[in-house]
Amino acid sequence: MAGEVVIRAERLGKKYLVGHESERERYSALRDALARSARTLWRKTADMVRGWPLVLGDTVEEFWALKDLSFEVKSGEVLGIIGRNGAGKTTLLKILSRITEPSTGRVTIKGRVASLLEVGTGFHPELTGRENIYLNGAILGMSRAEIRRKFDEIVDFAEVERFLDTPVKRYSSGMSVRLAFAIAAHLEPEILFIDEVLAVGDAEFQKKCLGKMSEVAGGGRTVLFVSHQLNSVERLCRRVLWLERGRLQGVFPRAREGISRYLAASVPEREGSVWLSRGGDFDNAYFRPERLEVGSAGGQSESGLVLDGRPIEVRVTGLVRRADPALNVGIAVYDESDQLLFWSFSSDQPQNHWPRLAPGPVRLRVALPGRLLNEGTYHVELLASLHYREWILEPRKGVPTVTFSIRGGLSDSPYWYAKRDGILAPVLAWEELPAIEPVDLALTS
Repeated sequence: MAGEVVIRAERLGKKYLVGHESERERYSALRDALARSARTLWRKTADMVRGWPLVLGDTVEEFWALKDLSFEVKSGEVLGIIGRNGAGKTTLLKILSRITEPSTGRVTIKGRVASLLEVGTGFHPELTGRENIYLNGAILGMSRAEIRRKFDEIVDFAEVERFLDTPVKRYSSGMSVRLAFAIAAHLEPEILFIDEVLAVGDAEFQKKCLGKMSEVAGGGRTVLFVSHQLNSVERLCRRVLWLERGRLQGVFPRAREGISRYLAASVPEREGSVWLSRGGDFDNAYFRPERLEVGSAGGQSESGLVLDGRPIEVRVTGLVRRADPALNVGIAVYDESDQLLFWSFSSDQPQNHWPRLAPGPVRLRVALPGRLLNEGTYHVELLASLHYREWILEPRKGVPTVTFSIRGGLSDSPYWYAKRDGILAPVLAWEELPAIEPVDLALTS
């Protein structure tokens, strides 16, 4: 029934015991070693009597992978689960899949469940691709009749028909991944848990997988989708659940809102709207950066927040130490998903418009058009190179970085009341053209 709650988690928690070896003194007496061994033996014996797991190490620490987690998922809903590595996302799916038991709280699930947590689990290397389809399908909960009915679709999706009767141990890793995903993607449960399955394979296969997941999500099934590929989460999911260190940070009714909040919290504290050199940073023989700043045209925004739709200025201050015709300075702009949007260099225009990078202090300014980028947080890296010879400040190599955010001010139209889908949100000029008189087809025949 549409709208019925099919997954309910109440004060869910999962505790693990982590063992630590105490620091050994370089020289220790025999009596100290015997006493330490006796204490460890006594602790392990007591744990075994209580039915607790035996943990290696001299001391034991409690680690809560999940704590006090409560949420509901309704029938037919696609819920994205986001968070950093170690936030508890996979642990949550393992509890919901009944692979592991919760330490506290309870979970209620209504409907047939299938889990796609680790692509390829259950493959036997000595069996052929054909035999592994039946084996893996059975492990995932498909009946033999169901596998036989979907066999051709699975093989076609995996694109391994030519090697179907070859042992899987001779498959490349990419072929194994394609076959494993093809099997799992053709399950027909009422509730499906998916964990990072789109992070494998080449770009073409990932696009194919995403299309299949869109089909699954649009088929009325309840899906919980875990992924670090936030663009995929936004495309597939309506709501987002954000975990941080095992704690629930929020369940957001709009995926974009949850992703924006998560990414804003993930921005390193050192990044702001101004970067200043500490003296010897990025010292080299050609160009030494001293200051990088970003703000609205006509003024510096200390918070890096752009509100009014004016052009966004990036200003660079540095010292040219040696002139070279190939020397140029540039920027790289990334969105809040850390996806590169574009590069821009001082040598992009005709040569007679290039800035004069002569030895000595230099100040440069470049403006990004106003009302082009959408709401969100953006990162600007400072680049420099000797064109086609070598990088001086190489992208993604810890170069000076500043951050700015766009909130509101996207348009003066009364109909533009919220952030639009997409990375860009340009305000384009529409105009009416003279109407074309309809042609009477009867007269032209």
